[in-house]
Amino acid sequence: MDYLQLPESIIENAKPGGSKQHRSSSDINPPQTASDNTCNKTKDFSCIYSKDLLPALSGEDTTKGFFQELVNILFSYVCKSFRRSSKVLDFHHPHQLRVGLEGFSLELPDQPENLEQLLVDCKDTLKYGVKTGHPRFFNQLSSGLDVIGLAGEWLTSTANTNMFTYEVSPVFILMEEVLLRKMQEIVGWSEVEGDGVFCPGGTMSNLYSVLLARYHFFPEVKTKGMTALPRLILFTSAHSHYSVKKSAAVLGIGSENVVVVKCNDRGKMIPAELESSIVTAKDQGCVPFYVNATAGTTVYGAFDPLNAIADICESHGLWLHVDAAWGGGLLMSKLHRVKLQGIERAWSVTWNPHKMMGAPLQCSAILVKKRGLLQDCNQLCAEYLFQTDKHYDTSYDTGDKTIQCGRHVDVFKLWLMWKAKGSEGFESQVNKCLENAEHLFDKLKERPDFELVFKSKPEHSNVCFWYIPPSLRNMPPGPERNRRLHEVAPKIKAKMMEQGMAMIGYQPLGDKVNFFRCVFSNPATQTEDVDYLLEEIARLGHDICIRIETDL
Repeated sequence: MDYLQLPESIIENAKPGGSKQHRSSSDINPPQTASDNTCNKTKDFSCIYSKDLLPALSGEDTTKGFFQELVNILFSYVCKSFRRSSKVLDFHHPHQLRVGLEGFSLELPDQPENLEQLLVDCKDTLKYGVKTGHPRFFNQLSSGLDVIGLAGEWLTSTANTNMFTYEVSPVFILMEEVLLRKMQEIVGWSEVEGDGVFCPGGTMSNLYSVLLARYHFFPEVKTKGMTALPRLILFTSAHSHYSVKKSAAVLGIGSENVVVVKCNDRGKMIPAELESSIVTAKDQGCVPFYVNATAGTTVYGAFDPLNAIADICESHGLWLHVDAAWGGGLLMSKLHRVKLQGIERAWSVTWNPHKMMGAPLQCSAILVKKRGLLQDCNQLCAEYLFQTDKHYDTSYDTGDKTIQCGRHVDVFKLWLMWKAKGSEGFESQVNKCLENAEHLFDKLKERPDFELVFKSKPEHSNVCFWYIPPSLRNMPPGPERNRRLHEVAPKIKAKMMEQGMAMIGYQPLGDKVNFFRCVFSNPATQTEDVDYLLEEIARLGHDICIRIETDL
């Protein structure tokens, strides 16, 4: 990084080995000289309080000074997030953070604290958190730190408006319409089809799909409730996201009325099993109405066979939802979008740009093929918000087609990123992430100290594997080997978090004991980071596994 053009206060925090945290006014600001008879409110924050900032009279200079210091802290954090020599996290156990560390306290005071302390608190909050934008953070499907998206989030918070009516959010409402139309076009729907809304996460988007499907087939549920309906059944794969069952529970359908359809070894729903499950439900006097297909499963990154599932849904008259929260980003790639072939036949689609497309959290959309269904299902015509005699086109008052009232502006950051990257930029970003996954896959195949969970090339950027300690490499498969292997990943992960230089997730699945799941969605990650991860796992695993064997 070129530090020559940066202010000195920023340079010291951005350089390797720079200041770790502010602790006093002399750390944050130059010390006051003996000639200072009064507090200089643009420099010494130890005597400035929030009441001195705007909208206080003559508060512009102090507010500007406070913001400048805050920006310095944020900029330092952004720089550190991209620096490989910095830690992904400075780990502490919950009880350590709860009781307070080095002056950082979570307790809330009765008397106001000065802005110097607030700046310290801001810096400490970042210090003890996780740098999800770090090139070696592989722990979640959403990672990365897009600077343009970050700028968009700052603007959104500054505007501090709500997405329920055009009168309070005119520009953002139109941006949402443009973005949704663009995403519907990419899915493959015609110009006369398509509706949608941005939601607080993929779980809510999936909930909307079940809500809409139920209303589509049984509109009386809106007024009469579930007692007026027969026993409804919905279907999802064994590798699908848990939000489908949660949606059934929340909507009063019941989690026991979610039929889990078998998958093949690669984690894809088996169409013949779906067909059989539907027939069985009908024979039992139940009413099937909804099928969830997954495009990019959470663990394996598998894509269900959408066309085959769509054929079954059409033959039985069922609503087809495609949960593409994770895999939807591949639609941006001409090379990889074939993996979602058939998604245009869905009645609804979940797509999370805060995952593979790298938008800051949160940014999720539910796309619905049938226009007007969202409005019909959810509107209650509250007169204090949705008056019909406004002086503009009230079809832009979109709040009544949601199940929320207040709704955060999630569209601007994505809109700004799209302007900055273009569709081509997102395509390049997606391709790079999948190239990293293929690089890891190739490396794992070459190494005797690792074992792939499945031998086929990854479809998405998920790569699942075990680290095999020396004593287990010649051990025959069986319960004892599995018992030992099950302990390996958690202990490596714990040590990795304590040292803080990388972060990766693990989990068991079915009859498979704990394995690592590495996912790539961070544009900052390079092949050198992939290589580092493997070496770090092997280094930590060798020492830890010796202790495991001794304990056993």
